[in-house]
Amino acid sequence: MDNKIMQKFIEIAGRIGSQRHLVAIRDGFVAIMPLIIVGSLAILINNFPPFGSFNFVEWMNTIFGEGNWQAVGGSIWNGTFAVLALLVTFAIAYNLAKSYEVDGLAAGIIAASGFIMLVPITEDGGLNIGWLGTQGLFVGIILALIVTELFRILISSKMTIKMPEGVPDGVARSFEALIPAVIILIILGFFQALMNVFANISIFEVIFNILQEPLQGLGNTLPAAMLVSFLNHLLWFFGLHGTNIIGSVIEPVYLPLIEENLNLFKDGMSAFDVPNIVTKPFLDSFVFIGGSGTTIALLIAIFIVIQKEKNHPYRQVAKLSAPAGIFNINEPVIFGLPIVLNPVMLIPFILVPVTLTITSYIALATGLVPRTVAILPWTTPPILSGYLVTGGSWRGIALQIVNLVIAIAMYIPFILAGTRTMKRNGEK
Repeated sequence: MDNKIMQKFIEIAGRIGSQRHLVAIRDGFVAIMPLIIVGSLAILINNFPPFGSFNFVEWMNTIFGEGNWQAVGGSIWNGTFAVLALLVTFAIAYNLAKSYEVDGLAAGIIAASGFIMLVPITEDGGLNIGWLGTQGLFVGIILALIVTELFRILISSKMTIKMPEGVPDGVARSFEALIPAVIILIILGFFQALMNVFANISIFEVIFNILQEPLQGLGNTLPAAMLVSFLNHLLWFFGLHGTNIIGSVIEPVYLPLIEENLNLFKDGMSAFDVPNIVTKPFLDSFVFIGGSGTTIALLIAIFIVIQKEKNHPYRQVAKLSAPAGIFNINEPVIFGLPIVLNPVMLIPFILVPVTLTITSYIALATGLVPRTVAILPWTTPPILSGYLVTGGSWRGIALQIVNLVIAIAMYIPFILAGTRTMKRNGEK
């Protein structure tokens, strides 16, 4: 690739990766990820499948009574996935406001309040809580960005109440946010009234039907998954954090898909029958094994190819990188081998995960392996992750092993080519 084109690509990708609003969206999702994981694990435990002759659910029922102990997991679900869009709205507004160095807490509270104002009302006069979850994600994201921008403009225009010196900071900040909050909430109130009068439909339904549902349908396809995998690794090859850069784009698409699977699994549907194949756990557990590029397979390939030369640079990097690689932390090998800007490693680093995306999609689509029904910490080691994300199925482990074998076989020729290149350069 021409150096000028390469430099231009790095520059554009870097700008996208550091774009203020995308960073706020990414950080907002990162902030609530612990809650997402806890909610996911609670449902997994509530519906854990039998392990041989041992049935965990029946065992718990005999101790606590049928269904009583599962109320704990249900309550955790209500406090996490059931209000996910509301949490995301607050977190994104908070992070965006902090990037502008204005009151993040005030911006987050106003955005969350505005979100509740726009939620449709049921016939009984209560909130339609279905929109507080992942169905309302896109409205939450858009609202958080708009509200925070309005808040910033109003604060910077001095439309605030300044308290005298000596007043506690918390009190002073709350009064400073008072007028901007009043203006923003009145605007949202008028908007909601106009939607009710002239459109007779909520903004949630409009955004979901026009934007969110089509994107989710597109995201759950093999071509979309291959594109995500390709772009992620192309960015990493140029030394850019591909996962972070595209994370703010794919999170709003893939979180509702795993949430739908989780919801159905919670209601008793088998992991084989849930509808969505491509989710974030699908990519994390079956494609990015050991981290982006399936680099745990690269480390194993190095140990297979280079056995006698104990001090070979590749082997030394692999030895240092292996402990972190088990927990999907692969920066040591990406920058130590290096993979970044290494033409020998470009092809396998991109081709391996794209290939595994295809094999994994086929395995789940044909019913050979259950679909994903849990979100795990991204540092969960392979084998364990394959078992848990498929609802406790050995088939998830089998798919990870098959994918690792494929990845190792694909990496070996390029390890051999790299060692030959090093020898030639050494002779020169």
